[in-house]
Amino acid sequence: MYYYSTSNRNLRVSLREAVVQGLAPDNGLFMPEHIPALPKSFVDSLSKLSFQEIGFEVANNIIGDDIPSTELKRIVDHTIQFDAPLVAIEENIFSLELFHGPTLAFKDFGARFLSGLLGYFAQQQSREITILVATSGDTGSAVANGFFNVPGTKVIVLYPSGKVSEIQEKQFTTLGGNITALEIDGTFDDCQRLVKEAFMDEGLKKKLFLTSANSINIARLLPQSFYYFRAYAQLIPVTKPVVFSVPSGNFGNLTAGLFAKRMGLPIHKFIAATNSNDIVPQYLETKVFSPKPSIATISNAMDVGNPSNFARMLDIYDGNHQILSQDITGCRFSDQQTKEVMFDVFKNKHYLLDPHGAIGYLGLREYFKGNTNQTGIFLETAHPAKFKDVVQDAIGDVIAIPEKLQGFLTKKKTSIAMKNSFRALKEFLLG
Repeated sequence: MYYYSTSNRNLRVSLREAVVQGLAPDNGLFMPEHIPALPKSFVDSLSKLSFQEIGFEVANNIIGDDIPSTELKRIVDHTIQFDAPLVAIEENIFSLELFHGPTLAFKDFGARFLSGLLGYFAQQQSREITILVATSGDTGSAVANGFFNVPGTKVIVLYPSGKVSEIQEKQFTTLGGNITALEIDGTFDDCQRLVKEAFMDEGLKKKLFLTSANSINIARLLPQSFYYFRAYAQLIPVTKPVVFSVPSGNFGNLTAGLFAKRMGLPIHKFIAATNSNDIVPQYLETKVFSPKPSIATISNAMDVGNPSNFARMLDIYDGNHQILSQDITGCRFSDQQTKEVMFDVFKNKHYLLDPHGAIGYLGLREYFKGNTNQTGIFLETAHPAKFKDVVQDAIGDVIAIPEKLQGFLTKKKTSIAMKNSFRALKEFLLG
């Protein structure tokens, strides 16, 4: 299958080129030339399949012609070493827990899949691959740990100084080896802009073999569709329309859900639930996409003022606002609302939400408003302990820190402070 740029459908490349380039040369995002539907028999049999079997069939459906099946199975099996369980919170509302991987965040799925693919491609060439990644928290930790000591790769993580939690920061600043952390004096949007500028710079591209591990990379996005199928499998038999509420920042997670729907998963509706950075909900209401500087919130991984994957969302619907808004509804919530629902669910439902999953839960609650004729699933994207201070402040209680996270906290942070300047980044990369 070929992959085209969202900026120019005539610009088509192979899977290898799409994954290794990360960003199209015209600054567009790569999309598969078509998203094949899986047979209905596969969807009907989901409950009988393992998570790894589901992942392989979904991956094979899109990229099966581009990589040997034995290699693809090995990569999928490596990716899915942990489950994504559904947990009932109340009647017709479930949490899809995506934090059971090594860094306790949903991005472990995409990072491990991408590291497997790039590791496979790296074996076929002599040049080292330099992976640039901008992070507002969890992407950096997932990518750094997914690529740690992968032969033929070097990872450089750009993150906004003082705007990620201590635990998140420690997960990518304490590894060393082939992982380098750049602490940028700016916001996540600044970090993302710097990465995009690097890919557009001809001098850098001549000197370095650059690629990206952000959700702008199609290989990061594809495996995120696996757990939509896994969630549906745990509901079978399905008796009511299924609604997914997706806490959204850069909108990779929601775009992966749209992929799953196009592949035949019968999803009735998506809720694009955001914090104060409500660019997409505003678009759904006004038909105007108006990026703006991001606002800092307690759900920091969603603090994105110019979501990259919006281009893919538009592309899926051929820019048709009316059809897009039939499948997706938007909502936004304040920090105060987020704190209040974290307290309420902890006290009355005995379930601990992180500040991102809390926004997903709020999205469902607002959408349903007493309507029990649908089944709602919200994505719980990271373990609450990754936002220990925020969670403890919201619920008024102390939470336990999992052993996986405690190990990172005892290590020494190593990062390189850098100005919010592409010139500084370029000098560093070339130096």
